[in-house]
Amino acid sequence: MRDIIIIGSGPAGFTAAIYAARAELKPLLIASSVEIGGELMNTTEVENFPGFPEAVMGPDLMTKMQEQAEKFGTEIVYDDVVELELDGPVKRVKLGNGGVEEARAIVYATGSAYRKLGLPEEATLSGHGLSWCATCDGFFFRQKTIAVVGGGDSAMEEATFLTRFADKVYVIHRRDSLKASKIMQQRAFDNEKIEFIWNAEIAAIHGTDAVSGVSLRDTVTGEVRALDLDGLFVAIGNDPRTHLVHGKLDLTAEGTIAVDGRSSRTSVPGVFAAGDVIDPHYRQAVTAAGSGTVAALDAEHYLAALDDAAEEPAPVAELATVAE
Repeated sequence: MRDIIIIGSGPAGFTAAIYAARAELKPLLIASSVEIGGELMNTTEVENFPGFPEAVMGPDLMTKMQEQAEKFGTEIVYDDVVELELDGPVKRVKLGNGGVEEARAIVYATGSAYRKLGLPEEATLSGHGLSWCATCDGFFFRQKTIAVVGGGDSAMEEATFLTRFADKVYVIHRRDSLKASKIMQQRAFDNEKIEFIWNAEIAAIHGTDAVSGVSLRDTVTGEVRALDLDGLFVAIGNDPRTHLVHGKLDLTAEGTIAVDGRSSRTSVPGVFAAGDVIDPHYRQAVTAAGSGTVAALDAEHYLAALDDAAEEPAPVAELATVAE
C-alpha cells in the first residue's frame, strides 16, 4: 500500500507530486491515458507564470513540471481512474486497465473543462486565435478585433478585460438579455469598445492557420451572416471534473469540491483536493500550483499524525485490587 496517490496531471497534480516526493512519500501520480498536462497542453505562450520572463509554451511548462516530479521520485501511471473507494483508512483507486491501487491518502486534482461550442474548428484553432482564457491570451490581441461568446458574469469580465488590448470587442449572445449581474452588465454597456450582438450563435469558425472570422446564425430568424475577427474567446462556463466523487465528497453550490477554509481537506479524512476542481473563480496555472502545494503539505501532516498515533504505547490496564 502506498502513502499517497495523486489523481491529475496539471499544475496542481504535478506540484503536489513534487512536494510529496521531496517529503519521501513516494507518490504515485495517475495521469490520463490520452494526454498528460491538463488544459495547458492546449495553450501556446504562457507569459504570466513566474520565472519565465520570455514566456514558455504550455506543453513545455508541463513537461518541465513532470521532469521535476520524476526527478524526486514520483511514479507516473498513464491510465484513467474509473472508480474510487474513499471510505475507511485505505483508499482504493480502480484503473481503466482493471488494476487497483491503494493508499492512505489521496490528492484529487483533476481540474476543470471549459465548455465548448461543439464545432469541429475548435480542435484545430485552439491556441490559434481561439481561446477560453482572456487573462492567459488577451495580451496577444493588441489593436485587434475580437469577440467573446457568452452572457454571464464570466463573459462580461472577459470582454471588459480584453478592451485593455483589443480595439474592438464584440459580445455574442444567443438571447436578447444577459444572465450576468447588473453591475457586470453595466460595466460592459458603458465600455465604448464593446458592442453587443444579440440573438446570435456561432455556426462556424473561419480560418486555417488562425481565426479569421465566424459565421453567425440568428437564433430568431435563422439567417446566417459573416463577421470578420482576429480572435474568438469562448466564455460559456466550465465544469469541474468531479464525476468520480459525486456522492462521495461534499460539493459546493458551484459544483466544485468543498474544502475546509484555505486548506485542501475535503469532507472525507485522508482525501485532499487541489487546483481548478476546488476553484470556481481564478482558474490560473499559478493558483493551481499553489493549491497543489497546500494539498501535499496537508496530506503530509495527515500521514504524520497517523504514524504518531500508531506509535503511541497502548494504555496500561489498571491492576485490579483483589481483596484477600
